[in-house]
Amino acid sequence: MLVVLRDQALVTAGIAEHNTYAVNDSIVSEGMDDRRLYLIQKGSVRVSGRVTLPDGRHIQPGLCDLGPGEIFGELSLFEAGSRSASVIALGDVEVLEFDALALENYFDQHPEQGYVVLKAVLKIVSARLRQTDRRWEQLFAWGLKEHGIDQHL
Repeated sequence: MLVVLRDQALVTAGIAEHNTYAVNDSIVSEGMDDRRLYLIQKGSVRVSGRVTLPDGRHIQPGLCDLGPGEIFGELSLFEAGSRSASVIALGDVEVLEFDALALENYFDQHPEQGYVVLKAVLKIVSARLRQTDRRWEQLFAWGLKEHGIDQHL
């Protein structure tokens, strides 16, 4: 599926580079502007968001953990914009980092490979959206119950 991204030719062409991170290193920070896609080769990372509580305090709940063979930063393939989450290394992590614009240009020149990767990325995005929908529904139901609104439905 994402085996196309492991092609050493992408590194040689300057589209991707190998990077390593140590435990608790910040790989991506919510709000930063960059267009990079990451493929985890070794280790695992935690994706987290930033939530402001009514009293002004901030928390960073973990949204999910990702491991070898998984990607993050996939939305940068489709549009420019600030990062919607932060990602930290849970241990020693090795990743391939892709310049999304260079990767897009490469796929324009190699549409068969681009199709395979984009199809895989769309499946990943779809699965993550379904998971988000389930979590949202659970959180919404909890909020209704917590505030006694469920009794009036």
